[in-house]
Amino acid sequence: MPNDPLSLTRRAFGAGLAAGAGYLALALPVRALTVDQARALVDKAVAEVNATISSGKSEQGMFKDFERIFSRYSDVPTIARSALGVAARSASKSQLSAFTKAYQGYVSRKYGRRFREFIGGRIEVTDARPIKSYFEVVSVAYLQGESPFDLRWHVSDKSGKQLFFNIIIEGVNMLASERTEVGALLDKNGGNIDALIEDLKRI
Repeated sequence: MPNDPLSLTRRAFGAGLAAGAGYLALALPVRALTVDQARALVDKAVAEVNATISSGKSEQGMFKDFERIFSRYSDVPTIARSALGVAARSASKSQLSAFTKAYQGYVSRKYGRRFREFIGGRIEVTDARPIKSYFEVVSVAYLQGESPFDLRWHVSDKSGKQLFFNIIIEGVNMLASERTEVGALLDKNGGNIDALIEDLKRI
């Protein structure tokens, strides 16, 4: 597993929210989705994130909540395929299915552990605007002991549903960050997708 700081940083916070929410946006125009709908989607996701971090639940309870939020507001199969990268082209249908399930759990546990470190923090949505083929929803994250920082959600309906597909934290693209981490795990397993899946289940 790649080196991963134990203490929460702004970048780790953003990656936790994004968890695996980064997949490549297709260059097709958004037609049905509106800026108000995009903002409403992120408002709901943020409300659930805020509720979870202030719930006082156990670590395992928080893991379950974040996995539910992840699966509800993002296109998990597409995100997982992007995280797997080039290897997804040679993966079988059953491997992709197993990887998607393992990746969803991995992301929830990985960042769920960090979420417990910023109990008392919150996210506030402040604006939304169209950008080419998707919408960008702007929010501000407040963590204890740190200055507020910018957090931008990219929302699209290309999957057939209104979902977010990437988060930009102070200019850092979490799509690329997650893909790099999973790529490093795959390399550690010699490019073996089945071994990667088992590794993700244990982490």
